Amino acid sequence: MMNDKKSWRQMAEKELRGTPLDELTWDTLEGIKVAPLYVAEDIVDLDHMNGIPGTAPYARGVKATMYAGRPWTIRQYAGFSTAEESNAFYRQGLEAGQQGVSVAFDLATHRGYDSDHPRVVGDVGKAGVAIDSVEDMKILFNEIPLDKISVSMTMNGAVIPVLASFIIAGEEQGVSRSALSGTIQNDVLKEFMVRNTYIYPPEASMRIVADIIEYTAAEMPKFNSISISGYHMQEAGANLVQELAYTIADGKEYVRTAIERGMDVDAFAGRLSFFFAVGMNFFMEIAKLRAARVLWHRVMAEFKPKNPKSSMLRTHCQTSGVSLQEQDPYNNIVRTAFEAMSAVLGGTQSLHTNSFDEAIALPTEASARIARNTQLILQEETGVTKVVDPLAGSYYVEKLTADLIDEAWNLIVEVEEMGGMTKAVSSGLPKLKIEESAAKRQAQVDRGDEVIVGVNKYKLETQPEIDVRDIDNNQVRDAQVAKLAHIRAARDTSACESALLEIGRRCEEGGNLLEAAVEAARHRATVGEMSLAMEGTFGRHRAEVKTLAGVYGSAYEGDESFEAIQNSVEEFAREEGRRPRILVVKMGQDGHDRGAKVIATAFADIGFDVDVGPLFQTPEEAAQDALDNDVHVVGISSQAAGHKTLAPKLVDALKEAGAEDILVVCGGVIPQKDYKFLKSAGIAAIFGPGTNIPDAAQNVLDLIRAGRK
Repeated sequence: MMNDKKSWRQMAEKELRGTPLDELTWDTLEGIKVAPLYVAEDIVDLDHMNGIPGTAPYARGVKATMYAGRPWTIRQYAGFSTAEESNAFYRQGLEAGQQGVSVAFDLATHRGYDSDHPRVVGDVGKAGVAIDSVEDMKILFNEIPLDKISVSMTMNGAVIPVLASFIIAGEEQGVSRSALSGTIQNDVLKEFMVRNTYIYPPEASMRIVADIIEYTAAEMPKFNSISISGYHMQEAGANLVQELAYTIADGKEYVRTAIERGMDVDAFAGRLSFFFAVGMNFFMEIAKLRAARVLWHRVMAEFKPKNPKSSMLRTHCQTSGVSLQEQDPYNNIVRTAFEAMSAVLGGTQSLHTNSFDEAIALPTEASARIARNTQLILQEETGVTKVVDPLAGSYYVEKLTADLIDEAWNLIVEVEEMGGMTKAVSSGLPKLKIEESAAKRQAQVDRGDEVIVGVNKYKLETQPEIDVRDIDNNQVRDAQVAKLAHIRAARDTSACESALLEIGRRCEEGGNLLEAAVEAARHRATVGEMSLAMEGTFGRHRAEVKTLAGVYGSAYEGDESFEAIQNSVEEFAREEGRRPRILVVKMGQDGHDRGAKVIATAFADIGFDVDVGPLFQTPEEAAQDALDNDVHVVGISSQAAGHKTLAPKLVDALKEAGAEDILVVCGGVIPQKDYKFLKSAGIAAIFGPGTNIPDAAQNVLDLIRAGRK
């Protein structure tokens, strides 16, 4: 029997009839070469293969029985509009087989603003649920027994007031803090890299992280004090090595911070959890989760824990949002199913499956049911829970695991040489590397080198119409403003103000901030008020805007169609005496800037002069930037569903300034049904998810030319 590579090569070359065998080797985005065949000799002496499930270094899983003993937890990440609507959605999901609640907060809450703040007019209730106080939190979990249902909360910026409000909501439901189970994300380092829903500067934010770890270790033994998140890195464009390395490096920084606070590693490390994205590179994602467990065990060995649980990486996973496409959207159901299977074969402890319509809007009840049933079918019908770590020993999977361990470790060492992740984040290096990866991948998609079915290959002539959830932002905001007025009128003002002053005092003099915030929440201080009490000492962080050059365009070197667009731009410059100039803006509290950064990079490489506005602008501020920079066009990047409120306000602000000639275009997560409204409001063009960037650039150039005539 021929089982060596030499024999296989002979057979393969005969079958290929002259085609070079090297063409079967695949270079991943991470720079890892994937061969067409792996054999036993490829996995000789791989250290991570030592051990069985439940034993170090945990490549095979953190539990001996894994899903054969207990399946992963089925979660559904959701939140929209008011606490009342979200509560009804959660209860329906729990009745249908969901096993835990995962809360998505709106961007106003994330950024520590109450719903009546003037900077959040377009954000309230749009991309998550609006939570302003304990009263909203009590409604959110009405008739959901918090002593029986675990709650995961994706919150980082306003993590202190939100967790405090949750603790008091449990207390007033009759559940002590010691009985509350779940997870608070509390991973602020990745906010400075990718997601940008921070409030305070890095150093102050790390102090808050440590306060929460300290408080929960002492008071909340069933609660995970932090969910160290790589998910948002991959969503922002990180390749899998970057996601893996920077997530583990973040975790190491949090452990180091807690130990420096004087805590024993075994008092908190067992309650740390992780959160990874799972995309469409099926086997690579499986290997990534196996590699993550090995890397975390290696990192934790430096801190010499005595409890084995301190070295076990437990993770939640969520299927990719970036892989969801607006075009031919029912394909997203298939994508999510494959990604879910990958997460399961990789050994996740809990899983959220995205709904197929989330490339366009928040999920409907019907689409959420399909997503939830995807997991139920995996658990109940496929047999994947019957065998522990079924892919162990696979030549391919084990070699990929080893490659990812090695490549990620190199990045972790690089971060350590910079002084740790806080200093690395402050330098901006990880963020720039992730943005470079995002630009490279977008170029591969636009060129068709990476196939996305229904987007750049096998495209439909007409797109199917699907129902999407629409939130009346003004109605939600009006309701929240009324609630806030009632709370402020009914509370003991003196007790509330005293509690807020104590938060401010502890910011300056020391003391646990979560402990102080729990008392403030009990006296009905709002999320915005508690955040402002800390902002008085810490300040509000403002990121420096940096853009890349040459990364996107390098993928098109020698491409005739790309050069034709560049030539069109040069022709415009000769005719007009200057290049076409675009201002790329993010308005409202949406910090997801992957799309904006990729557009800025690509348009600059095509030949446009590009300005990028700071995050979190109001329409009036964006309009002033457009005037100051003398641009031809403003490009709005939208991902958080605030476009119907914010885009018309920008058009109006430009008109009021006498700058009607400046065009406004929109791109991002915008349902087709909103196009007519936006165009009637003065938006010149709309570019949805999956738009080919060079085509969009030509379209924008044509619009500028038409407007000059």
